[in-house]
Amino acid sequence: MASLNRRGFLTASAGLGFALGLPALPVSAATHDELIRQTLDRITDPEGTTFAQVASPVGDGYKLLTAGPGWPLEVREDLVQAQSGRDERREPLGAFVQFTDLHVLDVQSPVRFEYTHPVLGSSAHRPQEALAMVGASALVKRVNSLRNGPVTGRPFDFMMTTGDNTDNHEEIELDWLMTILNGGPLTPDTGDIGRFEGVQNCGSQLYWQPESQNPDRYKERGGFPHLPGYLAAATAEFHSPGLDVPWYCTIGNHDNTPAGTLPAGTLSDVYVGDRKLMFADDDVTERMAEAMTEEEQLGDVPGEVENPDNADTMSTAALTSTVTPDERRKPFDTAGFVAAHLAEANTGPGPVGHGYTEANADGVDCFYTFPIAEGVTGISMDTTTLAGLANGSIGKRQYDWLESTLRASSSVYYDLLGRRRTQRATDELFVLFSHHTSTTMNNPLPDKRRPAEPRYIGEILVAMLKRYPNVLAWVNGHTHYNKVRAHTSSTPERGFWEINTASHIDHPQMARSIEIVDNADGTMSLFTTLLEADSRYQADHGDFSVEGLASLYRELSVNDLYADPANYGESRDRNVELLVAAHHPAR
Repeated sequence: MASLNRRGFLTASAGLGFALGLPALPVSAATHDELIRQTLDRITDPEGTTFAQVASPVGDGYKLLTAGPGWPLEVREDLVQAQSGRDERREPLGAFVQFTDLHVLDVQSPVRFEYTHPVLGSSAHRPQEALAMVGASALVKRVNSLRNGPVTGRPFDFMMTTGDNTDNHEEIELDWLMTILNGGPLTPDTGDIGRFEGVQNCGSQLYWQPESQNPDRYKERGGFPHLPGYLAAATAEFHSPGLDVPWYCTIGNHDNTPAGTLPAGTLSDVYVGDRKLMFADDDVTERMAEAMTEEEQLGDVPGEVENPDNADTMSTAALTSTVTPDERRKPFDTAGFVAAHLAEANTGPGPVGHGYTEANADGVDCFYTFPIAEGVTGISMDTTTLAGLANGSIGKRQYDWLESTLRASSSVYYDLLGRRRTQRATDELFVLFSHHTSTTMNNPLPDKRRPAEPRYIGEILVAMLKRYPNVLAWVNGHTHYNKVRAHTSSTPERGFWEINTASHIDHPQMARSIEIVDNADGTMSLFTTLLEADSRYQADHGDFSVEGLASLYRELSVNDLYADPANYGESRDRNVELLVAAHHPAR
């Protein structure tokens, strides 16, 4: 259990978050103190988690970060009621960590559309994005330091990253991802190594220009600092420690389409070309934004303009810059994504393939099952479509495979008319993983991997999952905010939880641990705890060490013009105990 000294510190500082701008819990400071005390009585070790402390912004204008009070554990009984004494009876069955939306990215890529950020927001340009690789490495460091689930103390069985692992499905981004998770030296630089060729030194007031004293919208509106030497430090070699636990991977829309929104195969030549569009007039910006968000996507994507060195052919609508071509920017396809995971050089802490097998090698069916623990199986789904748009859906072949997998290991299921059916089978428990959420699975476009195949939306998938009582949870990302939703049913055993976690590219930059517990009373609990990267809250603007940059990554993200405190979610979306009806696996 947590020590008295730790509890004393936490309860004494509990009221601090309200003064620092952290999203307020809907309780008084005194009640918060009591909730923290009760939480610490129930868990094994809060150290290094948001039970202990949470980064809190301080000040007006450009904000600094300090350690605020931890978040208590909220019990959710949406599906079944909690029974007293369960902490003394509980048996941990599994523990794992979820990363999501790391967006490991080549910030100098010609196929980025930063100039659309006034329309599309942070998805187009983030002041902190050059530090994404250092930031992801600090998250790896956090998992290694924790080692165990904070509630039960069970060692982590694995880490699952639920999509948008890369930003622009470039081969170099995938290489960097593998190095971050497996460990080793990494130089987050492309093109002319040692000379930055991205928007953050192009002189445009549209972006934060860290090494220039000239005004820009980030300095004027957000008070962003002048940091000479920042870009060289951000693109310098560093070493990632690599995970100490096995890891698995789920594919996201940014992992197989340009900018996660345009049809696969678009702009393939531009990736390895020597032209980068730095900014454009309102008409071009609006057209690109429409191409990335509308169902009827444009056939001609703006961005391929005439040579600006020739005044007779230069476009008046857009300004490009000459950049150094780099073959490492070549986009990978879904088969290449799987091949990278299967490569022996990328095994790291394992397993071989990180969930993918030779059955996935053609990149058509990027879904699989894997063992979480004895009696508990994970299912990684592919909810992307190569036709474009950010949101997802699921094809009929995968839908049928998923239902067949669930039915084969369910002694009880419900037919289409809602009638309860029994059969001879061992009740395996299931946790599902995908990139998209049930509400963002609304993409009607067909996937060219199976162009004639019907696509199903999230509502249809939820209805099917409710027919199988041994589905515990569906874990996903994509939205960049924390949300935990109960999918209820008139029959309690048919309910399950959907656990959506914020990204690690945008504020508040969080991961989540999930512990599966048998309460030995007809219920089970899923304990979910939000995690922050292992980096200092207070950044030193003169410190360009790896540790200093990881701290700066966090600080810049909270000051992003598009940072949204709502991404924290409510208290019921953060550190929660989720009760669900028990279906005991054979152990």
